[in-house]
Amino acid sequence: MPTTLSSALQQVRQAPRLVEVLGDGVRAAAAVGGPDTIGLLREAIDGRDELTAVAAVHALGAVDDDAAGSALAQLLRHPRGFLREHASWALMTQSPRSDAMDPLVAAVAAGGFAGMLAQRTLARWDATGGLRDVAVLAALLVALAGERDTPARTRLVETLGLLGGEHAGRAVGEIALDVTEPLPVRIAATAALGDRPGDLAAARTVGELLAAGGELGAVARLAAFDLGLVSAGAGAVPEDGLTVAQLFLHADLDRQLSRAGAGDNGGIATLLVRLGDALAGEPGIARALTLSRGTATAAFDALRPGPGHQLAAVPLLSPAVGAAAAWPAWIAARRGIRRLLRAHRVDLLHLRMADVGSLAAAEAATELGIPVVFTLAPDPHGAIDALDRSGALDRAGFGAMDEREHFWFRSRLVRRLTADAAHVVLFPRPRVRDDLRRLVGIDVGADPDRYTVVPEGIDLTVIEAAEAAAEPAELAALVAALPPHRQGLPLVLSVGRLHRVKGMATLVRAWAGHRNLWQRSNLVLVGGDLSDPSPDEREQLDQIAGIVAGSPAADGLLLPGHRPNDEVARWLALARAGGSPAIGPGGVYVCASLKEEFGLALLEALAAGLVVVGPDAGGPPTYIENGHTGLLVDTSNPDELAAAVAAGLDLAAAPGQAARVDRARERIRSGFTVSAMAAALRTIYTAVTKEVDKP
Repeated sequence: MPTTLSSALQQVRQAPRLVEVLGDGVRAAAAVGGPDTIGLLREAIDGRDELTAVAAVHALGAVDDDAAGSALAQLLRHPRGFLREHASWALMTQSPRSDAMDPLVAAVAAGGFAGMLAQRTLARWDATGGLRDVAVLAALLVALAGERDTPARTRLVETLGLLGGEHAGRAVGEIALDVTEPLPVRIAATAALGDRPGDLAAARTVGELLAAGGELGAVARLAAFDLGLVSAGAGAVPEDGLTVAQLFLHADLDRQLSRAGAGDNGGIATLLVRLGDALAGEPGIARALTLSRGTATAAFDALRPGPGHQLAAVPLLSPAVGAAAAWPAWIAARRGIRRLLRAHRVDLLHLRMADVGSLAAAEAATELGIPVVFTLAPDPHGAIDALDRSGALDRAGFGAMDEREHFWFRSRLVRRLTADAAHVVLFPRPRVRDDLRRLVGIDVGADPDRYTVVPEGIDLTVIEAAEAAAEPAELAALVAALPPHRQGLPLVLSVGRLHRVKGMATLVRAWAGHRNLWQRSNLVLVGGDLSDPSPDEREQLDQIAGIVAGSPAADGLLLPGHRPNDEVARWLALARAGGSPAIGPGGVYVCASLKEEFGLALLEALAAGLVVVGPDAGGPPTYIENGHTGLLVDTSNPDELAAAVAAGLDLAAAPGQAARVDRARERIRSGFTVSAMAAALRTIYTAVTKEVDKP
């Protein structure tokens, strides 16, 4: 018997853990309908329980009734921002409505995550055909006529470019050629013209703009490539072997990994560069392509296929921002990813993370018929659960937190990517099936052939080279500049992004709050762009400054900012062995992340011979032997973390450390190298593409 709407709402209200109610129970119950459906959902939306309110908004979207659409349209003007956002999203599944058109267009002009949701709904409505070139187009043109703000006009034009039909194409073309328009507006229009193959007017306009200089000319060249007007030149595309692509949109990638640890350039950015090199050397894989953000000029240069592993730029046509703020880049990301997939004749795309890059790439791959492999992690589910258990998130405040972190959207994106993927890769966890069922609501056992556990891996040659290298002069100099009583102490070292999920401020609180730690060690936090910090980095830096303000521990804290991955490897080696009079041997590496799906930096520290302290959940328990090669701890508790760090320093100084190092390295060599990871993925990629090629 189907669950009634009343009981479905009650289950949400009474669920002991927030993560348990991210599914579609209320939506499914509402779709059945009934005389009280709209009233019950309105009551839930008006209540103080924001989690139930979000579920009720999406349930309205499932009700095939004009009253439901009217209720959602009214929510577009609600004073609570999270309700406006979710109403914009829920309206995507409703028929186009004139009473919602102007608020949706206003949301587009305002931008942000809500603007992206409104763009998607308007594009879906336009694609239905019933209102094409009438309501959506008219609303956008009216808004453009009265809008003078350049960023808002840019977003409106970008949305206009999503619409089909001759009238929309003509309007976009006129804006692209209008020299009185601000440059960003013309760039958005020019980029959109590339999405109109077969449109002779669009081709003529783009042809005229090819002579433009600067970014406008570079974007015109990309649009011309999309329309088949220009070529990037002949490239080397081997006939035998696969071309596989992987993506992390928010990284600034280069071969030297010079931006590692700054902004969103965390472990995943380092991994993809190393993994791409390893994949390109695997039997049956001819080429590997790693996509990340870049300029329009770099994007055109990357269109020519080359041998081996190639880094390729996706032009977002907007200033670089962190992953949490990058959702408005959806249109540009999808266009740039689709262009690269076509140009390189990609056979398979591997996606990770529930972000705008994966959203855009999955849509592009579906359009081109390219199979997708998805690495499934309980993210944001793990973060929601951790915040819930710590008391930092509750149902009454869920909407406000969701407005910042987009938990509901990202959790649904994970479900969608998992369902649509040709194969799903899992991180190793001690209880992987139980965790995925509990956190994500996915039963791996129901279709086990679709899932494979693949550990991430590190390049041991980097660690070996670091040990053979000279002592890192910069780190030694930084420590030598500390007061005399700080000389000769071991280091407590942590490497990673300055982001609240990574727990850097928690580590400082644990270290500075316990005399037995700060008196016997110096704390070094490697990461962050200190010269131009992002909002997330600024938040962590401010928290850290507040923690150590007036504390005697302050003179033992070092914040050197981000460093290239190879240099970090040398710092790890120095923390273990010690060096110069300033740094004592027997340092400890600490990962204080609120959650850690795997922990590449932890693995690198373990390979470097350091005792490590890491989270007792997620991936770290699969390679840290608690009490032998490191310690596992609840990293959300500063007191427990401090005790674990102190125990780690004791363990590093205890007899038998050399044997423990050998044991840790043997564990890594046996299955946690990047070459082992590449070999495992090659097997999956080969099987997926063979299945696709079956007649």
